[in-house]
Amino acid sequence: PCPLCCPQLEGLCSFLQLSTCPEQLLVCFCGWLLALTPDLSYASAAILAEQLFLKRVLSLTQPPSRHLIAALTLFCSKYSQPFCRVLVAPVLREPGEGAEQTKLVCELVEEYLEPDYVRLVLSQVLEVPLSEKLLPVVLAVLGRQVRPLCPPAPYRLQQCWSEGQQSSLLPALLQEVLPPELFDLLVLTLCRQAPAFATSLSYAKLVTAVLTMYQGHVS
Repeated sequence: PCPLCCPQLEGLCSFLQLSTCPEQLLVCFCGWLLALTPDLSYASAAILAEQLFLKRVLSLTQPPSRHLIAALTLFCSKYSQPFCRVLVAPVLREPGEGAEQTKLVCELVEEYLEPDYVRLVLSQVLEVPLSEKLLPVVLAVLGRQVRPLCPPAPYRLQQCWSEGQQSSLLPALLQEVLPPELFDLLVLTLCRQAPAFATSLSYAKLVTAVLTMYQGHVS
């Protein structure tokens, strides 16, 4: 465990002004964290994730710098769970469009997070009301899934989404990766909220992507 208790660590972060330090130094600091032994406790890693990144990410109005991306990827390579809980969850819950924040989460899902934490991101998405901002994140998660080796019988996915019916389609489609309860929750969410996205281009893109990816398995 980390030798510092949480209040001491928070005080140290504040004293060092880690939330506002130059991003070049942030990369060096995160590199040092990776080499630190013993590993940080979950609580300590969560505090550091919040102090190092939360304010920076929530305030993004343009694409993050290469230094910030480097620091983020270094940190989440070792402390993905506290990273997702403390940083990704607030980004998903933040009101407003949050275009740069959404793009960043999508990039992390597509390029850097391990499968367990991709599933964690999806579960976090499904804990909040689905919105236009979150649709690209769901699409990014789907892009990480493994195509089933044995195709299931055709499903009427278009009918389900157009009529808002409840169904469990994705367990058969994505059973290589996502657990059944997450399949069911995702499909239920998409079906229930389909009427709200009747004119949404992003929702249409998500449906099209699923139908294209599994064109031999859905009807």
